[in-house]
Amino acid sequence: MKAILFDLDNTLILFNEARFYQGYFRKIEKLFTDIMPADKFVDRLISATRALVQNNGEMTNAEYFMAVFAQDHKDRREELWNRFLYFYETEYDNLEANFTLPDHLYETMNEIVQTGLKMVLASNPIFPFDVQMKRLAWAKLDHLPFDLVTHIENMSFCKPRIEYYLEISQIIGEPPETCMMVGNDPVNDLTAAHIGMKTYLTDDSKGAGRVSVDTRETLQTLQLADIPDPDFKGPLSKVPEAVSALCRMLRE
Repeated sequence: MKAILFDLDNTLILFNEARFYQGYFRKIEKLFTDIMPADKFVDRLISATRALVQNNGEMTNAEYFMAVFAQDHKDRREELWNRFLYFYETEYDNLEANFTLPDHLYETMNEIVQTGLKMVLASNPIFPFDVQMKRLAWAKLDHLPFDLVTHIENMSFCKPRIEYYLEISQIIGEPPETCMMVGNDPVNDLTAAHIGMKTYLTDDSKGAGRVSVDTRETLQTLQLADIPDPDFKGPLSKVPEAVSALCRMLRE
């Protein structure tokens, strides 16, 4: 074992994602009303985000997103991108997340830190770095020594593409077989098993609403194989036990 990857939403923080994104849409659409009506903006935002699953790695997710989102305003891409950044800097913190935390979260993460494994925040890279860190800060986890935080500007693939996990493996310099992905989503997170990563499916989140801004909506276009069963399943608090078990297996 060399590295452990953590999903964020409904893995490290627990909340109703569907309800959260309803508030998100209501706030962010106001910054674009001079460009397009609110309903068109939301449709374009969702379609551009879902389109990220089609990125073939020739550009960053940020570049691909803007190519789709601003297809009718090619001369204003930089301006529109800066509007998104402005929103995340000024308004994102005002959204009501109404989140809770998995049981024994801090003890669990401290145990992982003590193992010396490389740590990756493998949240779907559809948002900028600052947004990923703001969501970590909600749970007071932004101090953790992550070796990599995946975000829209440093990745060229997204979940559930297996290339997303290959890209992480390449960046951190560890082969997939020495990594474990921890997350709550069978589609987005367990796909890592297809490249040899071990997987842990968490079950702390219950009743989390389906997210409309989600790249897995276009999963059928990729014709992915069936999602394999996880190597481990249980609450986040049991992840250190899974790490210990894997280390013992590798030594044997």
